[in-house]
Amino acid sequence: MTQDAFLFLLNGLLWTVGLSAIGFAGGTPAGLAIALARTTAPGPLNRAAAGYIAVFQGTPLLMQLFVVYYGLALIGLKLDAWVAVAIGFTLHASAYLGEIWRGGIEAVPRGQTEAATALGIRYVSRMRDVVLPQALKISLPATIGFLVQLIKGTSLAAIVGFTELARAASIISNQTFKPLLVYAIVGVLYFALCWPLSIWGARMERKLAAASR
Repeated sequence: MTQDAFLFLLNGLLWTVGLSAIGFAGGTPAGLAIALARTTAPGPLNRAAAGYIAVFQGTPLLMQLFVVYYGLALIGLKLDAWVAVAIGFTLHASAYLGEIWRGGIEAVPRGQTEAATALGIRYVSRMRDVVLPQALKISLPATIGFLVQLIKGTSLAAIVGFTELARAASIISNQTFKPLLVYAIVGVLYFALCWPLSIWGARMERKLAAASR
């Protein structure tokens, strides 16, 4: 493989990292809002949040990206591939993070919330200072695990012509006729990106398990 081909793969890796970061960062505030809606909001908002989660967890990510890019174009909203996949991954991440953090919030002992309420602590302060710090700590391993899945899921962005790492590998493979070499290198790059996160998540899970004993 030539140096230019390898640099092209590295450029695809940068786009993979960037897309993952945008999807995760964009999904974080929306996911937090969904988690709060699922745990403390009145009935209609709670059901709307539950329906949102059900749609994104019950449909393939590939279809979601397809709908954002091609579906919006049918109603006259033509988006660049980069914008479309960023929106698609943000929506996808918000649904999954919302459900993960909902579980974390519900895992916080109810007595702490009741004690904070009895002390006259308002909702915003109660969630910010009492509930959410504990909930996010509890759900950190699952959050890291989802980030790993999100990174690997960026390979589906090729459906709209977005050139991330997997798409770059396909292009180089077609040019060099060395698919085994190209995809072996791509596999190493994905592993180098995801493995440290997986180790971190497993370590955090062990720490939380030890602390709860």
